[in-house]
Amino acid sequence: MSKPLKLALMISDAARTQDGADDLRAAHDWAAPADADVLVVAGGDGFMLHVLHRMLDEEFLRPCFGINLGTVGFLMNRRNGKRLIADRVARAKGIAVRPLCMTATTHDGQEISHFAINEVSLLRETRQTAKLEVRINGKVRMAELAGDGVLVATPAGSTAYNLSANGPILPLGSNMLALTPISPFRPRRWRGAILPESAEVEFRVREPVKRPVSAVADQKEVRDVKSVRIAVARERELTLLFDPGASLDERIFAEQFQV
Repeated sequence: MSKPLKLALMISDAARTQDGADDLRAAHDWAAPADADVLVVAGGDGFMLHVLHRMLDEEFLRPCFGINLGTVGFLMNRRNGKRLIADRVARAKGIAVRPLCMTATTHDGQEISHFAINEVSLLRETRQTAKLEVRINGKVRMAELAGDGVLVATPAGSTAYNLSANGPILPLGSNMLALTPISPFRPRRWRGAILPESAEVEFRVREPVKRPVSAVADQKEVRDVKSVRIAVARERELTLLFDPGASLDERIFAEQFQV
């Protein structure tokens, strides 16, 4: 007989979550996060992303089972009082999420790295149009992309900012990345590209002083960049756990039929 999993409970500080989490606190004999096999994350998508980023930064990787006490709950499971939390976690389906690693070089030569679970975006800082050179695996694929910016999204993030920018929805397990322009001015009709997950993407900012650009890895921003390299961090693979029949890959697939 397999040994029961040690579960730790992490609850968002949001008042709405705190008010609704009393039954969760009493529902299990919780372990400390450092001793846990699985983290049960109660809150919304924002808090789940916060926990995942903290694990990436601290190199402390554990599967996460989310319980939605927020609003949308795209990365979370429904609250369900009919089954013990330990049983739900034991029956859950694991979904692998591989984050991006962004390395940005600033005007003054600093190199700053951050991880992104959804997307890395480059955005103009002023009214001046951003002008970017696009390189894939060291080869120049577009000498100049002019517009508000550009982003690279993972499959997990393809239904977020990427979709709002008219980028493609990528199924989980596709091992692909979405390269999507943001309000492109030239070339006006370019819709972006779908890249293999193995690709290394580099953007070089043209006229970086006149046309300053910031780079954002999810919520972490680096301003006044002159170049940005993006690659999948396979060694930092994350695992999200979902109730059977309600997993993230099904939700992403269903998004393609929303009207």
